[in-house]
Parts: sequence; C-alpha cells; structure tokens
Amino acid sequence: MSVIEIKQTLSRLSARERRDIQIYLHQLKRTTPAWKKSTAKKIDEVKAGKFTTLAELEARHRRG
Repeated sequence: MSVIEIKQTLSRLSARERRDIQIYLHQLKRTTPAWKKSTAKKIDEVKAGKFTTLAELEARHRRG
C-alpha cells in the first residue's frame, strides 16, 4: 500500500477511528531508540537539577 493510498483511507475514517490511529502512531513513536535516548537525557537533566519550575515559567510569562 502506498502512502497516498494510506492517506486516502485515513481521510475516509470517522473522527473516532482517526483518533485511534493517532494514539497508535504516538505509542509507536515512543518505542524508537531516538525517543528513548531523548527521554533518558531529559530525565538525567532533571535529576541534575536542570529544569524550570512552574513559578519561573509563570514569572517569565508575566514579563512577556
């Protein structure tokens, strides 16, 4: 099946079916080595204290 055929098939699905496909694709993405590496790096940064608190984000937004 070609990409165009997949797109055509998706366009004929109901909103619920497209949402189910969207969820599936998101879950599939989370199993890639690149995603796992990126997530591990972010976790390491948080453990090392490299993160922004909610209060800091709110202060930045107010200064906007």
